[in-house]
Amino acid sequence: MRTGKPQLLFVHGIGGLRDEDADRRAWLEALAAGAREAQLADEISALTQGWLADVTFADYSGLFGRRGAQGGPAGELDEEEVPFLAELLDAMLEELAEQFPAETGPQDARVIRDARFQLDAAVEGRQAQGPGETGRRLVGVTTTMLRLPGLRQAAQWMNGRAVLLQLAQVGRYLERRGKKASLGAAVRARVLDGLDPERPLVVVSHSLGTVVAYEALHEYEGEVSLWVTLGSPLALGAVVLDRLVPSPARCPENVASWLNYWDRDDIVVGRPRLADWIRPSDSGVKAVTARVDSRGLWTHTATKYLEHGSVARPVIEALRP
Repeated sequence: MRTGKPQLLFVHGIGGLRDEDADRRAWLEALAAGAREAQLADEISALTQGWLADVTFADYSGLFGRRGAQGGPAGELDEEEVPFLAELLDAMLEELAEQFPAETGPQDARVIRDARFQLDAAVEGRQAQGPGETGRRLVGVTTTMLRLPGLRQAAQWMNGRAVLLQLAQVGRYLERRGKKASLGAAVRARVLDGLDPERPLVVVSHSLGTVVAYEALHEYEGEVSLWVTLGSPLALGAVVLDRLVPSPARCPENVASWLNYWDRDDIVVGRPRLADWIRPSDSGVKAVTARVDSRGLWTHTATKYLEHGSVARPVIEALRP
């Protein structure tokens, strides 16, 4: 049994360059809001003042520092990234088609069909298109997807190109060939840096951060009392699941409890399949999935999830002495 002051580790996902201190504060404030909703107001000061746990925000965003990596509007895709992105968008559209069937939402289903048509045309014509043209067509796919519920207003500040460039970070992390494999190792080292295996650990990971945490926790030598995954693409079929290490995917042996949360309007996450597609650990631990419904713009943010009492409560309880 590990002893000592608990550690709380935040692992971020796709996006631009981070301000580690600002993001750590924002995640803590969102978790405090969730604690308030869960009627755990007495724990808020202990959480935000650092009495409850030593809190680390693992910022690896600077490792995606080459041209276009930050998802800025002027960025360009590497042509080598296009096949992965096409696979990822295909998996996302497959999931969205099941979330928004024609019989319950004909308008939404039509948006998904339009995006599917654009994607198929881009893939089929890739050989005949000039350099960069397929990537430009994939921007059209993500632009169309932003017309879906929960995303329409987000297009005011998040365009299709920015979304595509940020999704490309998933492929860059999962690349295992040659020199490119060093990026994933560097990201995991950044996440695990400074953790004390002799003390209890709670991990809250989001988006690409859930993929990073999956692999990092398999390398970690300490015990993890709770692992929380938010908006996770781990179960997005072969495009992510089959690229994980170790494979076939299974819950890390050092994880005592795994809670997974998803939002129906989250463009990056599909239906909750973690419990079915990722094997339990030898001790029987596997993902327990719950849905949350966030309000406002662009639900694919960690803070949107952490503001829910149902998410904050188990994190606070796992940190209590």
